[in-house]
Amino acid sequence: MTTFKENISIPVPHDFNYEECLVFLGRSESEVLHVIEGNAIYKAFEWNKELYIMKITCNAHGLEAVILEGKVSDEVCQYINDYVIEWFDLDRDLDVFFDLMKQDPILQTISGKYDGLRIIGIPDLFEALTWAVIGQQISLKFAYTLKKRLVESFGQKVVYNGRHYWTYPSIQTIANLEIEQLRALQFTSRKAEYIIGIAKHMQKGNLSKKKLLCLRKFEKMHLELTKIRGVGAWTADYVLMKCLLQPEAFPISDAGLHNAIKKINNMHRKPELAELKSWSKNWEGWQAYAVFYLWRSLYE
Repeated sequence: MTTFKENISIPVPHDFNYEECLVFLGRSESEVLHVIEGNAIYKAFEWNKELYIMKITCNAHGLEAVILEGKVSDEVCQYINDYVIEWFDLDRDLDVFFDLMKQDPILQTISGKYDGLRIIGIPDLFEALTWAVIGQQISLKFAYTLKKRLVESFGQKVVYNGRHYWTYPSIQTIANLEIEQLRALQFTSRKAEYIIGIAKHMQKGNLSKKKLLCLRKFEKMHLELTKIRGVGAWTADYVLMKCLLQPEAFPISDAGLHNAIKKINNMHRKPELAELKSWSKNWEGWQAYAVFYLWRSLYE
């Protein structure tokens, strides 16, 4: 593969905080889909059946992406530009949310601490759905371990300067697996069924990001996702939050959310769903960001 270099400048909002975004991206040593070195993010991706590596840094003018591996073209540069904007949710104006935080009894305790943090998305629907399924009812640490095994077993890799960079397994690859192949990686039989089933469902064209976005209304998208075997309310909300960037997505049963509120309120028990529903009335239209910032408070 021929090596080129091409700089892609991406403007950021006035309140963008790159360092806070790096905190989220670097929260697991088992992360396999990007590498952080200093203030640089390295990520492999596939475009038009070719593998690339990009390097993202931040300077006074915004984000800068450089293609380190792969053939440069206007089309791939545009793809990277659009991908990074979506990945960091750069088109979102957070001023209203920051004002909301200052007035909310729960969120005001962390108001001003992480300003400029954006929801770090998962632009690919298949990755978002299967990652959410992987994380169901297990610790985040073990979820990352399973994802690493899945990616290194069935994804593609690019070698650059002696280091391996991985892409997420394709829909086609996972759709053709047998359950025992995932069981060998310590997936439960049920999760293996769900993940392979999602791949087959998407391979047939029954589900796509475009089709979901065409539904326009949050409730319709949520309902469409929960029709899929293995996708409950939490998984649907997580995908709507992280992939479709729907600000009203609210994974109310999330353990991390419960732990964050328990910590902030100095509670000796986890909050009940009725309490969460009551407290979250103030977050209307910004539930996803409220949850994301509460997750951030756990990384102290």
